[in-house]
Amino acid sequence: MTLELSVTHVLSQPVVPATHASTERPVPMRPMWVLVGVFLALALWGALAQRQAAPSVAFPRPASPAAVYAGLILMEWGLVLYVWRAGLGRRPGSLRELIGGRWSRPRDIAVDAAIGLLTWALWSAVSLLWRSWSLPDSAASIDSLLPHRLHEILLWIVLSVSAGFCEELVFRGYLQRQFHALTGSAPLALLLQAALFGVSHGYQGTRACLRIAVYGLLFGGLAMQRRSLRPGMIAHAWTDIASGLL
Repeated sequence: MTLELSVTHVLSQPVVPATHASTERPVPMRPMWVLVGVFLALALWGALAQRQAAPSVAFPRPASPAAVYAGLILMEWGLVLYVWRAGLGRRPGSLRELIGGRWSRPRDIAVDAAIGLLTWALWSAVSLLWRSWSLPDSAASIDSLLPHRLHEILLWIVLSVSAGFCEELVFRGYLQRQFHALTGSAPLALLLQAALFGVSHGYQGTRACLRIAVYGLLFGGLAMQRRSLRPGMIAHAWTDIASGLL
């Protein structure tokens, strides 16, 4: 409950939407490179895990999927904590600035929710086309990691909401802004964060990495167009919830 209240408080604060105005103030680059190194290490670990797994066979189901979900939840919020402390220097209002947008009345929430659901529907259509047009994937499946029992389902929902908030803030917020400051090019920043987002999911296989990179392009473009991460956070959370439960 404390976590939900804190997220709601952050999202409900009015701010000047400066998510992508990355060149307006100096920003340290070292924390960004540390994050890039972490995600590349995850990509290498995922590639090795796929190489050791039997092709087209699901990974062994963990003894406690709930423990895996809990660990991933801690990791997601650890990334946000790192971005806030190291990347943003713990400046007051820095997370709200990075999120952008404004919820000052119920209509604002409804608009962002509608955009988020439309984005999810668009991504679902893209995913269906991708599966119908692409060659069969020989990568080991991660279906064994999906929830089955009630407590696993509840934790999966918490994990999905956490991923929606945290990954959008880290990739489409912090990293996309930092890449923009580094290159001076918004399109190049969009491509770089999407590529890094894709390869960080290396445990799902090469074709999945490509598909997830396209996901990063779609959601990064949405953040740029809306100057807010809020619709993307909603769409990301629902995408993950649906992938596990539907």
